[in-house]
Amino acid sequence: MPRPRLTPVPTRSPRRTGAFTLVEILIVVVILGVLASIALPKFADATTDSKKSVFASDLAYYNRAAQMYISQTGELLEDSASGAVPSGFEDYINVSGWTDGTPVGGVWDAEANSYGVECAIGVHFQTAAEDIGDAFMLGVDEMIDDGNLTTGIFRKFDTGRYYLVVAQ
Repeated sequence: MPRPRLTPVPTRSPRRTGAFTLVEILIVVVILGVLASIALPKFADATTDSKKSVFASDLAYYNRAAQMYISQTGELLEDSASGAVPSGFEDYINVSGWTDGTPVGGVWDAEANSYGVECAIGVHFQTAAEDIGDAFMLGVDEMIDDGNLTTGIFRKFDTGRYYLVVAQ
């Protein structure tokens, strides 16, 4: 009689079920964390540069409007309270853009016959907490002037006051 053939009992081999292990997930999380730590400062720099550009653009817009006002009326802008539109200037600008404040905080302001200039337009940070600081404004100065907040047409007049000189 032929001997019955014994078939080996299949042993269970470990097989993957398609799920990730905890170690694999942790490795991915660490890699994403490293990539985020590289990318986030670059986004912050881009945001800062964007704010500087928008502020400089708004400042140039108000300067052109002031020049137009001066050429049409023959008068310089009057000194106004911080955040208030100088009398007569409302016909030359978007009033809500002025009264809503600057893109970097603080409020728009016009100075007349003060700080050694006849007329200037700029930002007034009314509290130390909202003042964006000299380092930021120096970056604006480098974009539009000589890179020095004590000389040129863009200057720091006083603590929390940065202005573009319209008329010397």
